[in-house]
Amino acid sequence: MTSPSLALDGAVPRRSQRRRFDAKKWAPYLFISPFFILFGVFSLFPLLFSVYLSFNQWDAASGITAMQWVGLENYRFALNDPWLWKSLGNTVWLALASGVPQHLVAIPLAAYIHHAFRRSRNAVIGLYFLPFITSSVAIAMVFNTLFSREYGEINLLLRALSQMPLLGALFPAEPIDWLNSSDFIKPAVAFVIFWRYLGWNIVLYISALQTIPRDLYEAATIDGAGKLQQFWHITLPQLRPMMYLAVMMTIIGNLQIFEEPFILAGESGGAGQAALTTAMFVYRTAFSTGDFGTASAMSWLLFLFIAAASWGNSRLFNRKEGGER
Repeated sequence: MTSPSLALDGAVPRRSQRRRFDAKKWAPYLFISPFFILFGVFSLFPLLFSVYLSFNQWDAASGITAMQWVGLENYRFALNDPWLWKSLGNTVWLALASGVPQHLVAIPLAAYIHHAFRRSRNAVIGLYFLPFITSSVAIAMVFNTLFSREYGEINLLLRALSQMPLLGALFPAEPIDWLNSSDFIKPAVAFVIFWRYLGWNIVLYISALQTIPRDLYEAATIDGAGKLQQFWHITLPQLRPMMYLAVMMTIIGNLQIFEEPFILAGESGGAGQAALTTAMFVYRTAFSTGDFGTASAMSWLLFLFIAAASWGNSRLFNRKEGGER
C-alpha cells in the first residue's frame, strides 16, 4: 500500500511538468508579441481609424468629440472636386514619364553591368544605388541649383549646345525657368524621380540576372546567337518575374509621389499647380484646410486607383505568359 506522503511526492513533479509544458507553449507568442503590439498601435489602428474618419467630418484642432458622421458625403465631395482629378492626372503623368524610362534604361544597363563588370561590379552598382538612399531634401537642394534659371548648370549646358553649328537649332538659346513654368516643371520633377529610382531597379534586375544559368548563354553562343539575340531571347524572358515585381513596385510608389514634387514645387504644386500630385493634395486638404474626413476619403480613393492599376499590371503579365504557353 502506497503511503500518502509518497503519493503526494509523486503528484508534485507532474504538476510542475505541466506548468513547464504550458510555458514552452506560450513562450513563442510572448517573444513575438512586441511586433503585434507595435503593428496594432502604429499600423492597424491608424488604418481602421482612417476608414472610420472618411465617413466623418472632423477638424483635429476641435478634439475627438467634434467628429460628426456624414456617411458617403466626403466621397461624393471628393469625386466632384476638379482639383482631385487634376492632381490625379498630374500623378499619372509623372508616374508614366518617370516610371517607363526607369525600366527601359534599367534592364539593358543592368545586363551590361552584369556581363561587362566582374571585379568592380559591386562598386558600380553602389554608385547607381547611391541616389536611392540619399536624403530627399539633399537631392531637392541639388536639383534646385541645377534647374536654376540664371546660374543652373542645365541651362548653361543647353546654352552651350545652342551655340554649336550643327546642334544649335535643337536647343534653346534663352534660359528656361524650369521650376516656375507650368510647361517645364513636370518634366523636371519626372527627371529627378527617374534619376533617383533608376539605381533601385538596376539592383533588382541584376539580382535576377545572377540567377540565370550561364549554360543558356554558352549554348546560344555555340549555336551562333549574337549578344542582341541572347538578350532578346534569353535575358528578357528570364527577367519576366522580376519585371513583374519591379513594375508593380513602380506603380505603387509612383502613384504615391510626394517628396520630390513637394520639395521642388512647394505645397501648391508650382506654377498652375502642374506638379500637384494626389498625395500632396490629400496632405493640403488635411493639414492646410483642416478637413481630415475628406482627406481620408481621398486617400482611400487613391488606394482603389492603385489597386486597379496593380490588378491591370497583373492581368497584363499573366496574359503575356499565357500567350507564350
